[in-house]
Amino acid sequence: MPQRTFSIIKPDAVRNGSAGAILAQVAGAGFRIVAIKKQSISKHEAEGFYAVHRERPFFDSLTTFMSSGPLILMVLEKENAIADLRKLMGATNPANAEEGTVRKKFASSIQENAIHGSDAEDTAAFEIAYWFAGYELI
Repeated sequence: MPQRTFSIIKPDAVRNGSAGAILAQVAGAGFRIVAIKKQSISKHEAEGFYAVHRERPFFDSLTTFMSSGPLILMVLEKENAIADLRKLMGATNPANAEEGTVRKKFASSIQENAIHGSDAEDTAAFEIAYWFAGYELI
């Protein structure tokens, strides 16, 4: 049975024109795009989304970065979607990412790393519901 996951093409990748190539790589890996939208988010929205990291030293710079420009929010679906997207994205630090992964190809730093993907089923459920209303997931 297909599994759903959530992904964001981050502001750095949208700004530098990589979004189309990243979408093509995601689609080429067999993901079905259930829902997609391009929007800018407020720092407050970013803080709510990343609330789990509130006590971490990078929280302020992360939420400032994520609210710095338009991003692309996506709900993706395929068998084993969460694990497969994490593999496709590559390591958080692009310097450690495997060749061919999204982050190796398009990311410039640990923070400006082009893409976000849910890390577990409960996280995916929260993240999808945070950005998409049920009627958008038809």
